[in-house]
Amino acid sequence: MAPPILKLDDIFLSFGGAPLLNGAGLQVEPGDRICLVGRNGSGKSTLMKIAAGMVEAQSGEVFRHPSATIRYLEQAPDFAGYSTVQAYAEAGLGPGDDPYRVTYLLEHLGLTGEEDPNRLSGGEARRAALARVMAPEPDILLLDEPTNHLDLPTIEWLEDELRKTRSALVVISHDRRFLEKVSNATVWIDRGTARRLSRGFGHFEAWRDQVLEEEEIEQHKLGKAIEREEHWMRYGVTARRKRNMRRVGELQAMRAAYRGHNGPQGSVQASVAEGKESGKLVIEAENITKTYDKPVVAPFSIRVHRGDRIGLVGPNGAGKTTLLKMLTGQLEPDSGWIKLGTNLEIATLDQKREDLDPEDTLSHYLTDGRGETLLVNGEQRHVAGYMKDFLFQPEQIRTPIKNLSGGERARLMLARMLARPSNLLILDEPTNDLDIETLDLLQEIVAGYNGTVILVSHDRDFLDRTVTSTIAPAAPDAPDGRWIEYAGGYTDMLAQRKGAQEERKKAEKAAEKAKADNTPSSYDAPKSKGKLSYKQKFALENIPKEMEKAEAEIAIREKKMADPNLFTKDPASFNKLAAEMEKLREKLTQMEEEWLELEMLREEIEG
Repeated sequence: MAPPILKLDDIFLSFGGAPLLNGAGLQVEPGDRICLVGRNGSGKSTLMKIAAGMVEAQSGEVFRHPSATIRYLEQAPDFAGYSTVQAYAEAGLGPGDDPYRVTYLLEHLGLTGEEDPNRLSGGEARRAALARVMAPEPDILLLDEPTNHLDLPTIEWLEDELRKTRSALVVISHDRRFLEKVSNATVWIDRGTARRLSRGFGHFEAWRDQVLEEEEIEQHKLGKAIEREEHWMRYGVTARRKRNMRRVGELQAMRAAYRGHNGPQGSVQASVAEGKESGKLVIEAENITKTYDKPVVAPFSIRVHRGDRIGLVGPNGAGKTTLLKMLTGQLEPDSGWIKLGTNLEIATLDQKREDLDPEDTLSHYLTDGRGETLLVNGEQRHVAGYMKDFLFQPEQIRTPIKNLSGGERARLMLARMLARPSNLLILDEPTNDLDIETLDLLQEIVAGYNGTVILVSHDRDFLDRTVTSTIAPAAPDAPDGRWIEYAGGYTDMLAQRKGAQEERKKAEKAAEKAKADNTPSSYDAPKSKGKLSYKQKFALENIPKEMEKAEAEIAIREKKMADPNLFTKDPASFNKLAAEMEKLREKLTQMEEEWLELEMLREEIEG
């Protein structure tokens, strides 16, 4: 085993209250790819800053190899004193480092280097900071939320770049898919201490649950042992005094350990306040367009029905926000028309935290300044009690928003949105800065929401777990305003794109071969003609109707089978209904697959 190039041991740090870090450690060896995980406020960023030499621990040992170079990606980089992004990024180079690395990284991160650092957006600032810390190819690269504000193409490029780097990595991120791809070890910061798993993030959650389960079992055993000793103290036969005093001492020690046990931090307890049911058709758009310097939305049509959960993805600048604003009636299209459904109650989560008033208190923000109570799901609740559901302490009721961490601000905005009655959720980058446990809760809320959801996200795992369809640019590498809706989540969208590309390549090869042989191509006749056949058009229009009928038939049988006494009273009818349900589901699956293939073919021809 190679000696460590960085080692933190028995680190203690407190800011006056309970210790933030109490005996925590971190060891980094060459080739390590460590993801640092834990709840918001657990001390992950603080431990990373101690490793970088930016924060000093109150006690503990810190070893950095004298020849090791370390670079730390800050969440809020300081551009003071730099006239261009190129100058800022080059300032991170050391003697002998290749300046071309800065140019290479800036180019792949979508920057020219001539930008004014003081006029960068959040995403551009993050890209500039990444170029600065990655260019020297340091021995240790410390990355705190590197994917925040980055679009999906850039995140996927960053994954590949980090897999190729010679640097050892320590990464903090909320992006599950990103952590799974770049990590080979996991350090879990929990209640001030650090536990290490010598496997990547993909194995973390099962391991964490096992650790907590074993801890609960041990605590239960300790409680039982205390009960036995207390019973002996009351009813046991008195032995020699020396032995009795020893057992009394052991009992006192067990009681102290039991009382002093610091259990895991609770989870956010929340549910969405759902409003009245909206109309079945929530949004209808027909051939809407928007052009600024270039087309942002080319003719695009969609129907959004009640219960749909739609994800909107694409590179920064492709027009996601513009399309979202048009679909929700905040922005008029240049041409085409949009119709919003009836009885809509819209709740929005906008992750532009700079719009928050930093001087506003938590209580004032949650109640809109209307006293100390708020209405949640028809129940009047005191703001302090509602705050506890989102892991805020009652004493934070008067805390200004400026004193909150990024994760706490994300939870605060989530708390306010969920308290508003709604039947249409608009979520713009809802996953930023949320810890894994709160992300799990948000996924459950979105997946189980009875209304309609439209969300913009760069979190692939979150999209795969929540959405029923995904809207993405037709030309992802060079967006030209054309958008396509794909069935399923992000991974489904990629698979459909790949299938369409393979079909196009086959058609092109067949056409080339036919041209070379001077014979007509027999491959996919409808596509070579540039249109669908009559039979395909008819199927494309009518399969959805047949699918609705099948779903209705399934629902009827499900309702009948829900009778708890049916099987006892009439087992034959029960078995018949079950067999019919199975056949209907198989038929529904076949229709869905056929419709999806035809839809992909239509999009390929029209696109």
